[in-house]
Amino acid sequence: MTMNTSGVAPRNITLDRKTGVLIIDWADGRSCHYPVGPLRLACPCAECRGGHENMGRHTDPDNLLDLIPLRVYHVEKLEIVGNYALQFQWDDGHNSGIYTWDYLSRLCPSEKT
Repeated sequence: MTMNTSGVAPRNITLDRKTGVLIIDWADGRSCHYPVGPLRLACPCAECRGGHENMGRHTDPDNLLDLIPLRVYHVEKLEIVGNYALQFQWDDGHNSGIYTWDYLSRLCPSEKT
């Protein structure tokens, strides 16, 4: 699955279902490869963060690759939300997380050392 985008959004978004990797090519020339299992664990929604009262306290994982899922996750559906985010439908039925471009950019595994 490949999505072409424009404007402030990434230049290209590819979900490689075979390898379980989301690839985002950003307008600044970076190419980020996100394994989908850790992305599922990094879900930014209120349910996954422990309720709305914890939303302001949400911090990004120090390194996305440090999040080790206890199971294999698959993306059932991937959609662009407006001009600012992606929304995943996960194989565990979860679909309420909105992953903004800013959040995904900060999670880029290739940027973490």
